[in-house]
Amino acid sequence: MHTEYFSITIRAPTAATDRVVPREIAAPALACPRAPGDTSDLMPIGTDATTASDILAAGGVVAIPTETVYGLAASIAHPEAVARVFAIKGRPLGHPLIVHLARRADLPRYASVIPAGAQRLADAFWPGPLTMILPRTDAVPELVTGGAATVGLRMPDHPLTLDVIARTGAPIAAPSANRFGSVSPTTAAHVAADLGDDVDYILDGGPCNIGVESTIVEFADAGNARLLRPGGLAESDLQAVLGAPLGAAAADSAPAPGTLASHYATRAQVIACQPRDLHAVLTRTHGPVAVLTPHSSAGAVAAFAPAHTCVVADDNLAFARELYARLRELDATGVNTIVAVLPSPSGLGAAIIDRLLRAASPRPREMT
Repeated sequence: MHTEYFSITIRAPTAATDRVVPREIAAPALACPRAPGDTSDLMPIGTDATTASDILAAGGVVAIPTETVYGLAASIAHPEAVARVFAIKGRPLGHPLIVHLARRADLPRYASVIPAGAQRLADAFWPGPLTMILPRTDAVPELVTGGAATVGLRMPDHPLTLDVIARTGAPIAAPSANRFGSVSPTTAAHVAADLGDDVDYILDGGPCNIGVESTIVEFADAGNARLLRPGGLAESDLQAVLGAPLGAAAADSAPAPGTLASHYATRAQVIACQPRDLHAVLTRTHGPVAVLTPHSSAGAVAAFAPAHTCVVADDNLAFARELYARLRELDATGVNTIVAVLPSPSGLGAAIIDRLLRAASPRPREMT
């Protein structure tokens, strides 16, 4: 198969914190990795929004910070860059990407129908960790949506990334900046460890302050809201604005990111359990074991002397913020099993439970 390559020439970053300055970025338009033998360019990490937007506007791929997790971004004006995002992640083309907007006022340009409830949610929670799935306009390429007639839209709550999108001149399509199906990144260092120099620039915006992906709400034909994925915005907050309960995902729901049965997976096997079952789970689990537990369940762990124990706060906001970083740390110890104690479902607890149960699900052959 013939692979075309293009070059993006960018100016040197002005920010003193940029640690590597590439003179030229060579990347495949429709494939990844780069041209065979091309090792001339080092992976740049910095804090310069202008550098990031210049690369995106020229058709490059940039890792961006958000309040939820780091994203792997391409301008929707450059289909070859969007294709490269799929290739870098190893993401099936049928899995849609979320489109990130710089302004709430841009919503009508990319959604052909905006129910009253969707507008109320945008007014209340954008910028913020809310993705709404709505019928798309022709301004959204089919490649971004996996061929679906709908698109997931959100406005991230991170000043650097909002500046980048505005400077780029087009929205960005961005899944999480990691390999498909694995633990999402919440720091620039996580992105560098996962993707290496497959990306053209990593915009370092510090650790993500929410730590789990956005909540995804679909608006069906009648304007009824359905919760497709719990996330960084609690369901109770959404219902308070809508004045009605959210429905559940249905057979005719649009495809949504992060909803596969197995996702967010570590190398080690994850066993997710309720606090009341922790003793029984540890009793029957053999080999090197690590435990991730809220503080309220930590006392039950000590008698089993696991190889590693990570205790997080009982506060679900704090647990969510630390979830992926702690899973990565425990996985890096080389244990065979990570036993994760589930929190209460209140607030962001529903999102934490969702992620841990998916991490614990059997993995399809292609993910192992």
